This record gives sequence, structure tokens and C-alpha cells, in this order.
Amino acid sequence: MTPEIDSETMGDLIRVAHLLADAARPATLAHFRSAGLAADNKRPADFDPVTEGDRAAERAMRDVLARERPQDAILGEEYGTQDGTSGLTWVLDPIDGTRSYLSGTPTWGVLIAVGPQTGPVVGVIDQPFIGERFIGAPDLARVTGPMGTRELACRPARPLDQAILFTTFPEVGTEAERAGFRAVADRVRLVRYGCDCYAYALIAAGQIDLVIEAGLQPYDVQAPIAVIKAAGGIVTDWQGRPAHHGGRILAAANAEIHAAALAILREVA
Repeated sequence: MTPEIDSETMGDLIRVAHLLADAARPATLAHFRSAGLAADNKRPADFDPVTEGDRAAERAMRDVLARERPQDAILGEEYGTQDGTSGLTWVLDPIDGTRSYLSGTPTWGVLIAVGPQTGPVVGVIDQPFIGERFIGAPDLARVTGPMGTRELACRPARPLDQAILFTTFPEVGTEAERAGFRAVADRVRLVRYGCDCYAYALIAAGQIDLVIEAGLQPYDVQAPIAVIKAAGGIVTDWQGRPAHHGGRILAAANAEIHAAALAILREVA
């Protein structure tokens, strides 16, 4: 058990995390693949879309927290920070992968995490359209969906040249960051692109070995950190340090393949 959180509180956090995911599902699905779905651009220099689905889902989750755990702080992508008194913060990304959402592909997800300043202790990756929910917490690593309920477990160690590597965009970060990613990509068996948060869920499900990304925010990565850790994997930055503040992310199925990829990233990037 995490020392800052007793078992009763942990159980309540898991309960509320499910309530948040339940609230976000209809809010996102009401707009997904709808005719004329519009998006505002939050970053004029680049295409960083936000839709009413994003906003509605975060509002729905904040309403749940106001009712169930008003003492906790909130960090949400669309509506910013709200102070709390408990020492715990809910980190919400109502739609991770809004570009996928706009395109009609079901690889976006709702990300929910909660924990103290040291990092997340409960995380949920929820895909409303598929109906899959990945949850990770101390002594809990589970997915529920169309194929039923099963325990999550990351893939055992294997050589880097046998690995499957994912990232969301081929143009990863800066020139130096692209060079680091490319150096690892050149050593693995298979590289795939464009799965957003679903790639992290695939690590926890034992399907793939690595995700390498850069330029992430806390709300992009905290839920995946908790889910992957619960399933036996590891998530750090490109120097092997804690990654819950975002930035350069290396997620791995096990310590061995993490070490192999980390050595390359440290040398090149």
C-alpha cells in the first residue's frame, strides 16, 4: 500500500475513478462520429484541437468530483487547476487523442489519475467506443471490455531486436528527440504510429514492448504510468527519472527492455 494513503481511502479513490470514467463515456460518445463535429484550435502555430466532447467530458467528471471528493484538487486539460485540501490531485484528460477523435478512429481515450505530489497511485485508461477500461492501482491491474475481464500483465523481457515500439507521431518532438527515437526504432522489429493513449494500454495488456514520446503534459501520462506500473512495467523520462510531470516519456514492459532503450536515448538525445 502507498504509505500516504490508507486502504479505505484507496478503495474510495478506485470507486470514484470508475464513476468518473462512467460519466465521461456518454459525454464523449454524444459527439464522436457525429456530423459536423467542429474543433477549435488551442495553439494557432500548430493544430491542437479541442471539441465539445472534450469540454463536456471534463465538466461531467468535475461534477462527480464536486459531489464525491470535494476535498481533492483537480488538474484538467480543458479547465485547468482547482485547489484542494487533501493532498491528492485528480489529473484528467477528457479526450487524449482529439485528432483521432475528430478522424473517427477509436484509439483516443479518457485518462484519469489521482495521487499525491509524488505521482499517481490510481490510473484509468478508458476507451468508450470500444468499451474497454484499463485500471491500475496497488494490487489491481485489470481490463474489462468486449472480451470480458482479465488481469493485466506486461510482456516478459526479450531482446530489443524482437520488440514492438509505438509512438503517436512520426515527427517526435525536436530534432534531437527525433534522433533519439529513430536510434531506438532502428533497433526494434516493428514500429507503429498513431495510437495515442491506447499504445500505453497495449503495454499493460502484454501486447507491445515500448512507447517513446516527447512533449507530453502531466494529464497525458499520469494515468498510463499508474496502469503500466500496476501491470509490472516501468515509465520514466529519457534519463530514467520519474515522469509524472510529463516531458520525454519512455514506457516499457519490463526493466530489461527499458534499460536497453534508455541507454540508446541517453547516448543519442
